Amino acid sequence: MRTSVLRSALAATGVLALVGGCTAQAVGGAASSPSAGPASSAPATHSPSAAASSAPASPTPSAPPASAPASAARDDAKPSATAPPKPGRTLWARGDEGPRVRELQARLRQVAWLFDGPTGTYGASTAAAVEGFQGKRGLARTGTTDTVTWQRLLRMTHAPSRDELYASGGRPAAKPDPRCLTGRVLCVSKTSRTLSWMVDGKRLMTTDVRFGSQYTPTREGVFHVDFKSRHHVSTIYHTPMPYAMFFSGGQAVHYSSDFAARGYAGASHGCVNVRDEAKIARLFDQVRTGDKVVVYW
Repeated sequence: MRTSVLRSALAATGVLALVGGCTAQAVGGAASSPSAGPASSAPATHSPSAAASSAPASPTPSAPPASAPASAARDDAKPSATAPPKPGRTLWARGDEGPRVRELQARLRQVAWLFDGPTGTYGASTAAAVEGFQGKRGLARTGTTDTVTWQRLLRMTHAPSRDELYASGGRPAAKPDPRCLTGRVLCVSKTSRTLSWMVDGKRLMTTDVRFGSQYTPTREGVFHVDFKSRHHVSTIYHTPMPYAMFFSGGQAVHYSSDFAARGYAGASHGCVNVRDEAKIARLFDQVRTGDKVVVYW
């Protein structure tokens, strides 16, 4: 009876030793031997195999360096998800003007963050567009264009064309055609989309203009003002054409409320549209029947 109890106790001790030994091997990383018995796990810290596992030459210590880059990458990624990168050197801010601001605005229009202009002036709408662009891409929301913001925008856009830079007008008037340099002339440039009122070679007024589409183009050449009609209404399209100055059949220089509202998103039916009503009103009072009209590229 006592022998049976002793055997049972020894068997239970062996099971406990085996379980403890497996746990120790998993934590310590020492290799298990097929010939090792349950009792071999108890003095594991003194066995030759255990000593070998703690030696510097063992491959085990080399594992942490191998996993270090992945850990470092995760650490590097954490700040970018919670804190935006620091702004770079300021390039442009509110109140700045010039061609580089115009380019910034044109690029912001390409990614649909700005709908006004470009104007070449860094105002409230430009600052709001920059701030929105920055926030969307995890950058510091300053509304000021710094080097970090600018480089990000450059990667997402293309160099603006001249039409994009002056999508809403405001181009400098083109060099006058030689035919505009004598007499009284409405000098109309399709290249710069401007009309200049010139007298004896001097430019007295310039305003943005819009032309006909490819299906109803504005004719080019030298013409003369045939007649004027201050409150004209088109007999073909039944639309108002205030301050109309006809120069080629049904084509005229006149004020266009559509041009004033939509800008270059639309086109005329061949007329030269003016969107500045105050300017066209003054021009209408100065131009005489018989004055020259030059339309050129």
